[in-house]
Amino acid sequence: MIDTAFLITSFVTLFVIVDPIGLTPIFLALTQGMTPRQRRSIAIRATVIAAVLLALFAALGEAVLGFVGISMPAFRIAGGVLLFLTALDMLFERRNKRREDRSEDDDIDDPSVFPLAIPLIAGPGSIATVILLTGQKPGFAGFAMVMGVVVCVLAILLVMCLFSGLFERLLGKTGITVVTRLLGMLLAALSVQFVLDGLRAYGFAA
Repeated sequence: MIDTAFLITSFVTLFVIVDPIGLTPIFLALTQGMTPRQRRSIAIRATVIAAVLLALFAALGEAVLGFVGISMPAFRIAGGVLLFLTALDMLFERRNKRREDRSEDDDIDDPSVFPLAIPLIAGPGSIATVILLTGQKPGFAGFAMVMGVVVCVLAILLVMCLFSGLFERLLGKTGITVVTRLLGMLLAALSVQFVLDGLRAYGFAA
């Protein structure tokens, strides 16, 4: 049976973490001067590589944690703290500034693998998120639901990258800033919920 509430929560969490809206202007900066065909190729390659990496961590992440002796509630608390710090960065516009600095420092012809796929799309936040979500729904059904959400979010990101010029003109710098801050507030609340779930597993929260 499909857990609709879990799918909605997973989608919102991963969407906010990957932040397609915030990544769109970064994609534009990294592909400046390229032809539409080159941009399309880079966008497709980056999203496919990121999807493969997130699938690996979704499938093997909890096993790796168990191997090193880290319990899922402990990782849920740590992941919640990490997501909360990401939310603070989004609220105070520090996240995009770091992304821009990183993209300027990396003078390479093809940015699809680095820095787009890693670490801008499949970064610590998104990796932690897929491990947390698959930990909430163990088994193949849970993995399939999480990967379905991953595919949906990355498909949205791909579309926004392919139409990045249009989105930039429609939203403008102010519109992108407003949306990013709203998503940051939502992520802050979701991250607190992750911490509370971890504490509840240890009996510290009702």
